[in-house]
Amino acid sequence: MTGTPRPFRVLFAGTPQVAVPSLENLVESGFEVAAVLTREDAPVGRKKTLTPSPVAARAQELGLPVIRANRIDDQAMAAIAKTEADVAAIVAYGGLVPELALQMLRHGWVNLHFSLLPAWRGAAPVQHAVIHGDDVTGASTFQLEKGLDTGPVYGTLTETIRPEDTSGELLTRLSNSGAILLAQTLSAISMDKAVAVPQSGDVTLAPKLGLEDGHIDWKQPALALRRRINGVTPEPGAWTMLQGQRFKLGPVVLRQDRQDLRPGQVELASGGAASALVGTGSCAVQLQQVQPAGKKMMAAADWARGLGQREDVHFE
Repeated sequence: MTGTPRPFRVLFAGTPQVAVPSLENLVESGFEVAAVLTREDAPVGRKKTLTPSPVAARAQELGLPVIRANRIDDQAMAAIAKTEADVAAIVAYGGLVPELALQMLRHGWVNLHFSLLPAWRGAAPVQHAVIHGDDVTGASTFQLEKGLDTGPVYGTLTETIRPEDTSGELLTRLSNSGAILLAQTLSAISMDKAVAVPQSGDVTLAPKLGLEDGHIDWKQPALALRRRINGVTPEPGAWTMLQGQRFKLGPVVLRQDRQDLRPGQVELASGGAASALVGTGSCAVQLQQVQPAGKKMMAAADWARGLGQREDVHFE
């Protein structure tokens, strides 16, 4: 007489909001989530209030055990061992998984990565895809190994990049479709039907973006500027300098009909049809949302209306 088969147990590792749909879908799909590994509570806002990560908050709502660790050290590995998980599903955890931890679980660690590997290996695949003007991106599930996003791939999905997409909007779509792909991959692994195929094709890297990556060079062509602004929205954010202070920018609209403004020159129109155009290395762009230093994000038309007909505004 045989006993009841042991349920397939999953350790979920993730931290930001983009990982939440994957966690929710695993629970909704009937997987036994043994525990959730996420980064420690972090200070948020002006008051630096210690706040759980989005994944930690959702895990608590779902009644799941939470392991908080900014790095997978001996203490974290001991906690992982106690979960008796068969596999780990990792989505934007935000820390390296040491080789010893990779070997702990029977089926290893399965990573959901938001690119079509080996394209855009690294921390910011969606941002780089948008900045570089890719027409199509996607998501991949792969076996995590010691190298940076180098492991064999279980499955992929594709997603068209729209001209107006910001990285935030694109990542939201990928996080939802990728959650389904991850569950399908884990289901196949649980039934010993998963096949991981070595990566092939051209390798591109997507390192984490910093503040300077959002600094707009108005000498660049308008299309390249729009892609960069979209790619760094919402993080780390697009900005320029105005009168010695950082001036933040939202997505822009190309104005092919205006080729007469110098790079960085701002043309303001006030009144009922208020607008703000900026010259680039090709045609002008029309600002949609702006955030002057010390103020909240506002409509560019309101900002232009407040300045009136000034002709001395120039972005650096």
